[in-house]
Amino acid sequence: MIKTSFFGLGKTSVEHELLPSKLPKAETVPAAGRVTLYHLRTRAFRTPSNLRIGDPVKANQRLSLYADDAAYVISPVSGKIAALFPQDGNFGVTYTGIAIDTDGSDEVDGEFAAEARAPSLEVAAKYLGWLPGRPPLALLCDPEKKIHTIVVCGTDDDLLVVTNQFILRSDLDAVAAGIKVLKQITGIERIILTTVGESIQGYGHIGAQIKRVDTPYPAALPNLIMHQILGQTVPAGQAPEDLGVCFISAEATVALGQAFQTGRVPIEKTLTLINKSGLQRIIRIPIGVAVGELLAQYDISLNDQDRLVFGGPMRGVAIYSLEQPIMPDTDAVMVLDRADAAAVTDYPCINCGDCVRNCPADIPVNLLVRFLEAGQYEEAADQYDLYSCVECGLCSFVCVSKIPIYQYIKLAKYEIERAKAAEAANA
Repeated sequence: MIKTSFFGLGKTSVEHELLPSKLPKAETVPAAGRVTLYHLRTRAFRTPSNLRIGDPVKANQRLSLYADDAAYVISPVSGKIAALFPQDGNFGVTYTGIAIDTDGSDEVDGEFAAEARAPSLEVAAKYLGWLPGRPPLALLCDPEKKIHTIVVCGTDDDLLVVTNQFILRSDLDAVAAGIKVLKQITGIERIILTTVGESIQGYGHIGAQIKRVDTPYPAALPNLIMHQILGQTVPAGQAPEDLGVCFISAEATVALGQAFQTGRVPIEKTLTLINKSGLQRIIRIPIGVAVGELLAQYDISLNDQDRLVFGGPMRGVAIYSLEQPIMPDTDAVMVLDRADAAAVTDYPCINCGDCVRNCPADIPVNLLVRFLEAGQYEEAADQYDLYSCVECGLCSFVCVSKIPIYQYIKLAKYEIERAKAAEAANA
Protein backbone atom coordinates (compact mmCIF):
# COMPACT_ATOMS: atom_id res chain seq x y z
CA MET A 1 0.00 0.00 0.00
CA ILE A 2 1.33 3.44 -0.97
CA LYS A 3 -0.01 6.72 0.39
CA THR A 4 1.30 10.12 -0.70
CA SER A 5 0.52 13.40 0.99
CA PHE A 6 -1.30 16.30 -0.69
CA PHE A 7 1.06 18.10 -3.10
CA GLY A 8 3.85 15.81 -1.84
CA LEU A 9 4.53 18.08 1.15
CA GLY A 10 5.10 15.33 3.65
CA LYS A 11 6.18 11.73 3.94
CA THR A 12 5.23 9.00 1.53
CA SER A 13 3.74 6.05 3.41
CA VAL A 14 4.68 2.64 2.03
CA GLU A 15 3.67 -0.41 4.03
CA HIS A 16 4.78 -4.01 4.20
CA GLU A 17 2.20 -6.42 2.87
CA LEU A 18 0.88 -8.85 5.48
CA LEU A 19 0.15 -12.46 4.71
CA PRO A 20 -3.56 -13.38 4.84
CA SER A 21 -4.89 -15.33 7.80
CA LYS A 22 -5.14 -18.38 5.53
CA LEU A 23 -1.57 -19.01 4.49
CA PRO A 24 -0.76 -19.81 0.85
CA LYS A 25 0.75 -23.20 0.13
CA ALA A 26 4.46 -23.44 -0.52
CA GLU A 27 5.10 -24.82 -4.00
CA THR A 28 8.13 -27.02 -4.64
CA VAL A 29 10.38 -26.68 -7.68
CA PRO A 30 12.62 -29.74 -8.16
CA ALA A 31 16.35 -29.68 -8.83
CA ALA A 32 17.29 -29.36 -12.48
CA GLY A 33 19.80 -31.53 -14.31
CA ARG A 34 22.53 -29.05 -13.39
CA VAL A 35 23.01 -26.81 -10.36
CA THR A 36 25.59 -24.05 -10.01
CA LEU A 37 27.18 -22.87 -6.77
CA TYR A 38 29.00 -19.54 -6.45
CA HIS A 39 32.01 -20.06 -4.19
CA LEU A 40 33.31 -16.76 -2.75
CA ARG A 41 36.81 -16.00 -4.01
CA THR A 42 39.29 -13.70 -2.26
CA ARG A 43 42.14 -14.02 -4.78
CA ALA A 44 42.61 -13.92 -8.54
CA PHE A 45 41.04 -16.84 -10.39
CA ARG A 46 43.24 -19.87 -10.69
CA THR A 47 42.52 -23.54 -11.12
CA PRO A 48 41.22 -24.93 -7.82
CA SER A 49 43.53 -27.43 -6.18
CA ASN A 50 40.75 -29.24 -4.30
CA LEU A 51 38.26 -29.59 -7.16
CA ARG A 52 38.54 -30.86 -10.71
CA ILE A 53 36.11 -31.28 -13.56
CA GLY A 54 34.75 -34.82 -13.44
CA ASP A 55 35.14 -35.23 -9.67
CA PRO A 56 32.20 -37.07 -8.07
CA VAL A 57 30.19 -35.07 -5.54
CA LYS A 58 27.71 -36.19 -2.89
CA ALA A 59 24.76 -34.27 -1.53
CA ASN A 60 25.70 -32.36 1.64
CA GLN A 61 29.38 -32.50 0.68
CA ARG A 62 31.49 -29.52 1.76
CA LEU A 63 33.41 -28.10 -1.24
CA SER A 64 36.41 -25.76 -0.92
CA LEU A 65 38.53 -24.45 -3.77
CA TYR A 66 41.90 -24.79 -2.09
CA ALA A 67 43.37 -26.71 0.81
CA ASP A 68 44.03 -23.49 2.76
CA ASP A 69 40.64 -21.92 1.95
CA ALA A 70 38.24 -21.39 4.85
CA ALA A 71 35.37 -20.52 2.50
CA TYR A 72 33.17 -23.31 1.21
CA VAL A 73 29.86 -24.22 -0.41
CA ILE A 74 27.63 -27.22 0.24
CA SER A 75 26.48 -29.36 -2.67
CA PRO A 76 22.68 -29.78 -2.69
CA VAL A 77 22.87 -32.78 -5.04
CA SER A 78 24.96 -35.80 -5.91
CA GLY A 79 26.65 -35.94 -9.31
CA LYS A 80 29.85 -34.79 -11.02
CA ILE A 81 31.57 -31.43 -11.36
CA ALA A 82 30.91 -30.27 -14.92
CA ALA A 83 32.59 -26.85 -14.98
CA LEU A 84 34.70 -24.43 -12.94
CA PHE A 85 34.68 -20.81 -14.04
CA PRO A 86 35.26 -17.24 -12.80
CA GLN A 87 32.17 -15.19 -12.00
CA ASP A 88 31.89 -11.51 -11.09
CA GLY A 89 29.39 -10.32 -8.50
CA ASN A 90 28.34 -6.85 -7.42
CA PHE A 91 30.72 -4.21 -6.03
CA GLY A 92 33.96 -6.10 -6.54
CA VAL A 93 32.81 -9.46 -5.16
CA THR A 94 34.23 -12.36 -7.16
CA TYR A 95 33.27 -16.02 -7.22
CA THR A 96 34.31 -19.29 -8.73
CA GLY A 97 31.29 -20.99 -10.24
CA ILE A 98 31.01 -24.73 -9.61
CA ALA A 99 28.57 -26.42 -11.99
CA ILE A 100 27.41 -29.90 -10.95
CA ASP A 101 25.52 -32.30 -13.21
CA THR A 102 23.15 -34.29 -11.04
CA ASP A 103 22.90 -38.09 -11.21
CA GLY A 104 19.62 -38.44 -9.31
CA SER A 105 21.02 -40.84 -6.72
CA ASP A 106 20.85 -38.45 -3.75
CA GLU A 107 23.92 -40.11 -2.25
CA VAL A 108 24.66 -38.18 0.97
CA ASP A 109 28.04 -37.28 2.42
CA GLY A 110 28.07 -38.29 6.09
CA GLU A 111 30.82 -36.00 7.41
CA PHE A 112 28.45 -33.46 8.97
CA ALA A 113 26.16 -36.15 10.39
CA ALA A 114 29.04 -37.58 12.40
CA GLU A 115 29.76 -34.21 14.04
CA ALA A 116 26.15 -33.05 14.38
CA ARG A 117 25.68 -35.35 17.36
CA ALA A 118 27.55 -32.78 19.46
CA PRO A 119 26.09 -29.40 18.41
CA SER A 120 28.51 -26.51 18.74
CA LEU A 121 29.23 -23.16 17.15
CA GLU A 122 32.47 -24.56 15.71
CA VAL A 123 30.61 -27.42 13.97
CA ALA A 124 28.00 -24.99 12.67
CA ALA A 125 30.67 -22.65 11.28
CA LYS A 126 32.46 -25.55 9.60
CA TYR A 127 29.42 -27.02 7.82
CA LEU A 128 26.39 -24.73 7.99
CA GLY A 129 27.51 -21.39 6.54
CA TRP A 130 25.70 -22.25 3.30
CA LEU A 131 22.32 -22.85 4.92
CA PRO A 132 19.16 -21.28 3.49
CA GLY A 133 18.99 -17.76 4.91
CA ARG A 134 22.81 -17.59 5.23
CA PRO A 135 23.20 -17.48 9.05
CA PRO A 136 25.90 -15.04 10.27
CA LEU A 137 28.06 -17.77 11.83
CA ALA A 138 31.36 -15.99 11.19
CA LEU A 139 30.03 -13.03 13.18
CA LEU A 140 28.93 -15.25 16.07
CA CYS A 141 32.39 -16.87 16.09
CA ASP A 142 34.25 -13.55 16.04
CA PRO A 143 35.90 -13.06 19.46
CA GLU A 144 36.15 -9.31 18.86
CA LYS A 145 32.36 -8.98 18.62
CA LYS A 146 30.85 -9.37 22.06
CA ILE A 147 27.40 -10.52 20.98
CA HIS A 148 24.89 -10.54 23.84
CA THR A 149 21.61 -10.38 21.91
CA ILE A 150 20.35 -12.30 18.88
CA VAL A 151 17.41 -10.92 16.92
CA VAL A 152 15.54 -13.58 14.93
CA CYS A 153 13.73 -11.78 12.11
CA GLY A 154 10.28 -13.12 11.37
CA THR A 155 10.02 -9.99 9.24
CA ASP A 156 11.27 -9.19 5.74
CA ASP A 157 13.39 -6.18 4.89
CA ASP A 158 11.78 -5.23 1.57
CA LEU A 159 8.33 -4.60 0.18
CA LEU A 160 6.34 -7.48 -1.40
CA VAL A 161 8.72 -10.03 0.17
CA VAL A 162 6.97 -12.36 2.63
CA THR A 163 9.50 -15.21 2.95
CA ASN A 164 10.29 -14.94 6.66
CA GLN A 165 6.71 -14.02 7.54
CA PHE A 166 5.64 -17.28 5.92
CA ILE A 167 8.27 -19.38 7.69
CA LEU A 168 7.37 -17.89 11.06
CA ARG A 169 3.64 -18.46 10.66
CA SER A 170 3.77 -21.83 8.93
CA ASP A 171 5.97 -23.72 11.40
CA LEU A 172 6.31 -22.22 14.88
CA ASP A 173 7.64 -25.48 16.28
CA ALA A 174 10.55 -25.41 13.82
CA VAL A 175 11.32 -21.80 14.78
CA ALA A 176 11.26 -22.76 18.47
CA ALA A 177 13.61 -25.70 17.78
CA GLY A 178 15.99 -23.40 15.92
CA ILE A 179 15.99 -20.87 18.76
CA LYS A 180 16.78 -23.68 21.20
CA VAL A 181 19.77 -24.71 19.07
CA LEU A 182 20.91 -21.08 18.79
CA LYS A 183 20.96 -20.79 22.58
CA GLN A 184 22.76 -24.12 22.91
CA ILE A 185 25.59 -23.43 20.47
CA THR A 186 26.13 -19.74 21.30
CA GLY A 187 25.39 -19.63 25.02
CA ILE A 188 23.37 -16.45 24.39
CA GLU A 189 20.12 -16.39 26.33
CA ARG A 190 18.69 -13.09 25.14
CA ILE A 191 16.84 -13.95 21.94
CA ILE A 192 14.32 -11.52 20.44
CA LEU A 193 11.87 -12.60 17.74
CA THR A 194 10.40 -9.89 15.52
CA THR A 195 6.99 -10.21 13.92
CA VAL A 196 5.20 -7.75 11.69
CA GLY A 197 1.90 -6.00 12.34
CA GLU A 198 -0.51 -7.51 14.84
CA SER A 199 0.40 -11.17 14.23
CA ILE A 200 1.82 -11.86 17.70
CA GLN A 201 -0.53 -14.55 19.04
CA GLY A 202 0.54 -18.09 19.79
CA TYR A 203 4.25 -17.55 20.43
CA GLY A 204 4.34 -18.31 24.15
CA HIS A 205 6.43 -21.46 23.72
CA ILE A 206 8.93 -19.99 21.31
CA GLY A 207 11.75 -19.37 23.80
CA ALA A 208 12.27 -15.72 22.85
CA GLN A 209 10.95 -12.26 23.63
CA ILE A 210 8.37 -11.26 21.01
CA LYS A 211 8.62 -7.76 19.58
CA ARG A 212 6.20 -6.33 17.04
CA VAL A 213 7.57 -4.34 14.10
CA ASP A 214 5.32 -1.67 12.60
CA THR A 215 4.10 -2.15 9.03
CA PRO A 216 5.34 1.17 7.51
CA TYR A 217 8.51 0.60 5.50
CA PRO A 218 11.45 0.51 6.41
CA ALA A 219 10.68 -0.40 10.05
CA ALA A 220 11.97 -3.98 9.57
CA LEU A 221 15.53 -2.98 8.66
CA PRO A 222 18.09 -3.87 11.38
CA ASN A 223 19.08 -0.29 12.21
CA LEU A 224 15.43 0.71 12.59
CA ILE A 225 14.73 -2.32 14.79
CA MET A 226 17.74 -1.34 16.90
CA HIS A 227 16.35 2.17 17.37
CA GLN A 228 12.63 1.53 17.71
CA ILE A 229 12.59 -1.81 19.55
CA LEU A 230 15.92 -2.13 21.36
CA GLY A 231 16.22 1.59 22.11
CA GLN A 232 19.76 1.83 20.71
CA THR A 233 20.96 4.08 17.91
CA VAL A 234 23.67 2.58 15.69
CA PRO A 235 26.36 5.26 15.22
CA ALA A 236 27.25 6.27 11.68
CA GLY A 237 29.75 3.87 10.15
CA GLN A 238 28.97 1.10 12.63
CA ALA A 239 26.71 -1.95 12.51
CA PRO A 240 24.43 -3.60 15.09
CA GLU A 241 27.13 -6.18 15.90
CA ASP A 242 29.35 -3.33 17.11
CA LEU A 243 26.73 -2.84 19.82
CA GLY A 244 26.57 -6.57 20.59
CA VAL A 245 23.46 -7.42 18.55
CA CYS A 246 23.36 -10.08 15.84
CA PHE A 247 20.50 -10.40 13.33
CA ILE A 248 19.51 -13.77 11.84
CA SER A 249 16.52 -14.61 9.65
CA ALA A 250 13.74 -16.94 10.76
CA GLU A 251 14.63 -19.18 7.81
CA ALA A 252 18.27 -19.52 8.87
CA THR A 253 17.16 -20.21 12.45
CA VAL A 254 14.85 -23.02 11.30
CA ALA A 255 17.57 -24.46 9.05
CA LEU A 256 20.05 -24.55 11.95
CA GLY A 257 17.60 -26.49 14.08
CA GLN A 258 16.79 -28.92 11.28
CA ALA A 259 20.47 -29.53 10.50
CA PHE A 260 21.36 -30.61 14.03
CA GLN A 261 18.13 -32.57 14.47
CA THR A 262 18.48 -34.59 11.27
CA GLY A 263 22.23 -34.67 10.66
CA ARG A 264 21.62 -33.34 7.14
CA VAL A 265 22.26 -29.88 5.74
CA PRO A 266 18.98 -28.35 4.45
CA ILE A 267 19.37 -27.46 0.79
CA GLU A 268 15.96 -26.01 -0.15
CA LYS A 269 15.61 -22.23 -0.26
CA THR A 270 12.24 -20.66 0.49
CA LEU A 271 11.62 -17.49 -1.51
CA THR A 272 8.88 -15.16 -2.68
CA LEU A 273 8.28 -15.23 -6.44
CA ILE A 274 6.69 -12.00 -7.65
CA ASN A 275 5.42 -12.01 -11.22
CA LYS A 276 4.71 -9.06 -13.52
CA SER A 277 1.21 -8.53 -12.12
CA GLY A 278 2.53 -8.46 -8.56
CA LEU A 279 1.16 -11.90 -7.68
CA GLN A 280 3.23 -13.57 -4.98
CA ARG A 281 4.00 -17.26 -4.64
CA ILE A 282 5.92 -19.03 -1.90
CA ILE A 283 8.46 -21.31 -3.55
CA ARG A 284 10.79 -23.97 -2.19
CA ILE A 285 13.66 -24.64 -4.56
CA PRO A 286 17.10 -26.26 -4.18
CA ILE A 287 19.99 -23.80 -3.84
CA GLY A 288 21.93 -23.64 -7.11
CA VAL A 289 19.02 -24.02 -9.54
CA ALA A 290 19.19 -21.40 -12.32
CA VAL A 291 16.57 -18.65 -12.05
CA GLY A 292 15.59 -19.42 -15.66
CA GLU A 293 14.45 -22.88 -14.55
CA LEU A 294 12.23 -21.26 -11.91
CA LEU A 295 10.65 -18.85 -14.39
CA ALA A 296 10.07 -21.64 -16.92
CA GLN A 297 8.24 -23.68 -14.27
CA TYR A 298 5.62 -20.89 -14.07
CA ASP A 299 5.64 -19.84 -17.74
CA ILE A 300 7.04 -16.41 -16.88
CA SER A 301 8.65 -14.88 -19.95
CA LEU A 302 11.05 -11.96 -20.17
CA ASN A 303 10.67 -9.43 -22.97
CA ASP A 304 13.03 -6.71 -24.09
CA GLN A 305 13.70 -4.21 -21.28
CA ASP A 306 11.80 -6.21 -18.67
CA ARG A 307 13.70 -6.40 -15.41
CA LEU A 308 14.64 -9.45 -13.34
CA VAL A 309 15.47 -8.67 -9.70
CA PHE A 310 16.79 -10.71 -6.80
CA GLY A 311 15.05 -9.13 -3.82
CA GLY A 312 12.22 -6.63 -3.51
CA PRO A 313 11.44 -3.35 -5.29
CA MET A 314 13.32 -1.09 -2.86
CA ARG A 315 16.57 -2.93 -2.14
CA GLY A 316 16.73 -5.63 -4.80
CA VAL A 317 19.54 -6.14 -7.30
CA ALA A 318 18.97 -6.49 -11.05
CA ILE A 319 20.08 -9.82 -12.56
CA TYR A 320 21.25 -10.00 -16.15
CA SER A 321 21.37 -13.72 -16.84
CA LEU A 322 18.82 -16.52 -16.60
CA GLU A 323 21.76 -18.75 -15.60
CA GLN A 324 22.13 -16.90 -12.30
CA PRO A 325 21.61 -19.52 -9.57
CA ILE A 326 19.37 -19.24 -6.56
CA MET A 327 21.68 -18.38 -3.64
CA PRO A 328 21.24 -19.17 0.08
CA ASP A 329 20.18 -15.56 0.70
CA THR A 330 17.86 -15.13 -2.31
CA ASP A 331 14.69 -14.23 -0.42
CA ALA A 332 12.76 -13.08 -3.48
CA VAL A 333 12.76 -13.18 -7.26
CA MET A 334 10.80 -10.34 -8.85
CA VAL A 335 9.95 -9.91 -12.53
CA LEU A 336 9.04 -6.38 -13.62
CA ASP A 337 7.41 -5.48 -16.90
CA ARG A 338 9.28 -2.73 -18.72
CA ALA A 339 6.30 -0.40 -18.15
CA ASP A 340 6.54 -0.88 -14.38
CA ALA A 341 10.32 -0.81 -13.98
CA ALA A 342 11.59 2.32 -12.26
CA ALA A 343 12.94 4.86 -14.72
CA VAL A 344 16.46 6.14 -14.15
CA THR A 345 17.53 9.45 -15.65
CA ASP A 346 20.39 11.93 -15.58
CA TYR A 347 18.05 14.85 -14.90
CA PRO A 348 19.41 17.23 -12.26
CA CYS A 349 17.99 17.43 -8.76
CA ILE A 350 15.17 20.01 -8.58
CA ASN A 351 15.59 20.40 -4.82
CA CYS A 352 11.98 19.42 -4.06
CA GLY A 353 13.01 17.97 -0.68
CA ASP A 354 11.02 14.72 -0.94
CA CYS A 355 14.14 12.64 -0.27
CA VAL A 356 14.94 14.65 2.87
CA ARG A 357 11.38 14.42 4.23
CA ASN A 358 11.27 10.65 3.72
CA CYS A 359 14.77 9.74 4.93
CA PRO A 360 14.50 7.72 8.18
CA ALA A 361 18.05 8.76 9.10
CA ASP A 362 17.42 12.51 8.56
CA ILE A 363 20.26 12.83 6.03
CA PRO A 364 20.35 15.95 3.81
CA VAL A 365 20.05 13.72 0.75
CA ASN A 366 19.57 16.60 -1.69
CA LEU A 367 23.04 17.88 -0.78
CA LEU A 368 24.62 14.45 -0.43
CA VAL A 369 23.61 13.39 -3.93
CA ARG A 370 25.42 16.31 -5.54
CA PHE A 371 28.73 15.08 -4.14
CA LEU A 372 27.94 11.49 -5.11
CA GLU A 373 27.16 12.45 -8.71
CA ALA A 374 30.52 14.20 -8.87
CA GLY A 375 32.37 11.21 -7.43
CA GLN A 376 33.41 13.16 -4.33
CA TYR A 377 32.79 10.27 -1.97
CA GLU A 378 35.07 11.27 0.90
CA GLU A 379 33.47 14.71 1.03
CA ALA A 380 30.03 13.11 1.02
CA ALA A 381 31.02 10.95 3.99
CA ASP A 382 32.66 13.76 5.94
CA GLN A 383 30.11 16.52 5.35
CA TYR A 384 26.73 14.94 4.58
CA ASP A 385 26.36 11.79 6.69
CA LEU A 386 26.89 9.16 3.99
CA TYR A 387 27.48 6.45 6.61
CA SER A 388 24.25 7.27 8.44
CA CYS A 389 22.31 5.87 5.48
CA VAL A 390 20.42 2.64 6.32
CA GLU A 391 20.03 1.77 2.61
CA CYS A 392 16.26 1.59 2.52
CA GLY A 393 15.93 3.05 -0.99
CA LEU A 394 13.14 5.50 -0.13
CA CYS A 395 15.15 8.40 -1.58
CA SER A 396 15.25 6.80 -5.03
CA PHE A 397 11.60 5.79 -4.74
CA VAL A 398 10.35 9.35 -4.19
CA CYS A 399 12.87 11.20 -6.38
CA VAL A 400 11.02 13.32 -8.93
CA SER A 401 14.10 13.49 -11.15
CA LYS A 402 14.51 9.68 -11.00
CA ILE A 403 18.10 9.93 -9.80
CA PRO A 404 19.39 6.49 -8.69
CA ILE A 405 20.37 7.84 -5.27
CA TYR A 406 20.35 4.47 -3.52
CA GLN A 407 22.75 3.02 -6.09
CA TYR A 408 25.00 6.09 -5.82
CA ILE A 409 25.16 5.61 -2.05
CA LYS A 410 26.09 1.92 -2.29
CA LEU A 411 28.73 2.72 -4.90
CA ALA A 412 30.19 5.49 -2.75
CA LYS A 413 30.52 3.23 0.29
CA TYR A 414 32.16 0.56 -1.85
CA GLU A 415 34.63 2.99 -3.44
CA ILE A 416 35.66 4.43 -0.08
CA GLU A 417 36.28 0.98 1.39
CA ARG A 418 38.16 -0.08 -1.75
CA ALA A 419 40.41 2.97 -1.51
CA LYS A 420 41.09 2.26 2.17
CA ALA A 421 41.98 -1.36 1.42
CA ALA A 422 44.35 -0.31 -1.39
CA GLU A 423 45.98 2.25 0.89
CA ALA A 424 46.46 -0.33 3.63
CA ALA A 425 47.93 -2.84 1.16
CA ASN A 426 50.47 -0.26 -0.05
CA ALA A 427 51.43 0.93 3.44
